[in-house]
Amino acid sequence: MPRHIIFDVNETLLDVAALDPFFERLFGDARTRVEWFLTLEESWLTATVIDRYQPFGELVQGALTMTGRRRGIHVTDAQRQELVEGLKTLPPHADVLQALQSLRDHGLHLTALTNGSLDTAKQQLASAGLTDCFDAIMAVEEVKRYKPAPEPYRMVAERLGITTAEMTMVAAHAWDIAGAASAGCQTAFVARPGKVLNPVGIQPDIKGDDMREVVEKILARQA
Repeated sequence: MPRHIIFDVNETLLDVAALDPFFERLFGDARTRVEWFLTLEESWLTATVIDRYQPFGELVQGALTMTGRRRGIHVTDAQRQELVEGLKTLPPHADVLQALQSLRDHGLHLTALTNGSLDTAKQQLASAGLTDCFDAIMAVEEVKRYKPAPEPYRMVAERLGITTAEMTMVAAHAWDIAGAASAGCQTAFVARPGKVLNPVGIQPDIKGDDMREVVEKILARQA
């Protein structure tokens, strides 16, 4: 089992549900947060397919505007900026810190890889108290291609001086699992609330109901 473990950030490590009060105030329905995030995913997937990279912050704000238009609600500049700032202070899921520390205690090398900007990722992990858990923090803006395109995973391998086969990508998104596997990585899926695997898509090497279970399985394979 590879000794380099790569983690997605938003939803995998950090709890985006902390934004629910913002969406409740803006739309009168906290569940709109899920619609917004799916719209954001659609935006970066489109940007990648058509090879027209746009900064993550722009996509975050554009997705919020689109969500508002669907519902006939005008979204202001201040509200868009409030969302951007809210993303920087997301709390970690309750199972994350202990799980990461366990991997570190067993001598594994941890890297964070985000579709967000590098500056935001650093702020997020610092705010969540997770910075010291990672040997490296990386972002797709360096290659200007969003996951699940192969370039971000290959970038990590090149920066670490390893092959993609020596990495395990941990994520709560089926598209991230598919992208990493297609790039040659081992994969581990965390079934965060509302996140499911594609039954006809690429399946992960490891899957668990929470980060604790995923880490236990990673360590069992190491043994």
